[in-house]
Amino acid sequence: MTGRERFLTALRREEPDRVPIWELIINEPTLSGIYGDIGYFALAERLGLDAVTVFENHRTTDLGGGAFKDEWGIAWGMEPCGVAYPMGGPIESQSDLDSYKAPDPDADHRLDTLKEAVRRFKGEKAIVLCCHEGFEFSHYLYGMDNLLMAYVENPEFAHRLARIVIDYKKAVLNRAIDEGIDAVVGGDDYAFRTAPLMSPLFFEEFVVPYMREMVETAHSRGIPYIKHTDGNIRPILDMIVDTGVDAIDPLEPIAGMDIGEVKAKYGDRVAVVGNVDCGTLLPYGTREQVIDAVKETIAKASVGGGHVIASSNSIHPGVKPENYRTMIEAAKEFGVYPLDEAMVAEYRHRNYIAEITA
Repeated sequence: MTGRERFLTALRREEPDRVPIWELIINEPTLSGIYGDIGYFALAERLGLDAVTVFENHRTTDLGGGAFKDEWGIAWGMEPCGVAYPMGGPIESQSDLDSYKAPDPDADHRLDTLKEAVRRFKGEKAIVLCCHEGFEFSHYLYGMDNLLMAYVENPEFAHRLARIVIDYKKAVLNRAIDEGIDAVVGGDDYAFRTAPLMSPLFFEEFVVPYMREMVETAHSRGIPYIKHTDGNIRPILDMIVDTGVDAIDPLEPIAGMDIGEVKAKYGDRVAVVGNVDCGTLLPYGTREQVIDAVKETIAKASVGGGHVIASSNSIHPGVKPENYRTMIEAAKEFGVYPLDEAMVAEYRHRNYIAEITA
């Protein structure tokens, strides 16, 4: 099988020749620490990833000190490790919203990276667009506290803001499908490690409708939809699955999300993606611990197919390059179908996250 075939087979909840391997994001310096400064696409080839992630292209304005402003008018700062974080958005009032205009989804440069991925990987690796639903860019534009207060005090404002975001994101998604993506991942995060960011009632009113629109847009074009959100999503997981998503990523174990439990409860409706811990294990664990975690993850999630192995969020700057390589090597060794029945029996009831965080 090609990587693309392997990945899409798993998203259909079927069994490929081996468990596919993917990662939402691989950040520097881990990216360059594996094989040198060869770039993400070359790294994906060297590692043998079955899918690559692409993002929209945005032009930026330099604000000095490493900060910049994007086409949405959102100001971003830069961590010393090179990861950007939002500092503030352009919307502070009703009048700001009335006059606000989203970026042009049809801008010529918007899909430059995607076009490069299509030239390089089409038919070989699955090309996954990281897009968004209505929540994340709403709080980038207006502020998290302001947005959550608007859910209570000004719901019409919150829905108008989400509509601006979702109309743009749907337009970009349709363009990306025309260019040749194989799947889309919705990148909005909805939870802390302990609980969702909002009540289930607010989630149902202000998040679910826009997530469903994105899922339906993808499905209308024959494209599977992966829902990414880390944290403890138990109180909202039924609603996420009910939107029709094809897979849940990454089911963060340190937040109490056991991938085996999710597979047992929802595996007839969604595939599962994840969930080798990137908070403690991949930054600090031994080679043996990483291999054991991969075996456990495969034993819990891969039986019968419907599983893509990945980290519990992303390969962030704190991940040891050698541990990520070990994870990939172990996934290839122990993820071949038919799975080793003795390994599955030995590892499916283990709990590596409890051991490494004790």
